[in-house]
Amino acid sequence: MEVNERTMAVPAQGERRQVERRKHVLRALFHGSLRPRRRAPRRAGETAVSAVDWHHPQWLAIAVLIVTFSCSDAFLTLMLLEHGAYEVNPLMASLLHGSALAFAFVKIGLTASGVVLLTQLARIRAFGRISVGLVLYTVLALYGTLIVYEFRLLDRL
Repeated sequence: MEVNERTMAVPAQGERRQVERRKHVLRALFHGSLRPRRRAPRRAGETAVSAVDWHHPQWLAIAVLIVTFSCSDAFLTLMLLEHGAYEVNPLMASLLHGSALAFAFVKIGLTASGVVLLTQLARIRAFGRISVGLVLYTVLALYGTLIVYEFRLLDRL
């Protein structure tokens, strides 16, 4: 057996790999998206973020809904501000004094990055008790409630 110079490993008998597979990152991501290998953790109790390659489609739907609600919230907030309302959140209020575009980008960017992180952790329990998936459902419900509240405020103005 000879050491293959490209892979720097001893190839097994009958192995056809000629190129180091880890050099083709985009191809590997595309292939892994279409044919995920780890749909469930390998061992009982495995809670690492990288324990699975595939997440249930419900998490994608919830993530998209949360980001959509965040966009709606940003738009409704800007509409309410035009009618004389004020932003209660001090961080977002400081962004509003700059520009509406910066406000929208920061608000949606923070929400989207948080949702991506929570979606990756959806199978894990936070603080040993609360399912992170439940946190995602709670965020979705809170955003829905906030949007209903903002629509009612617009009706009053």
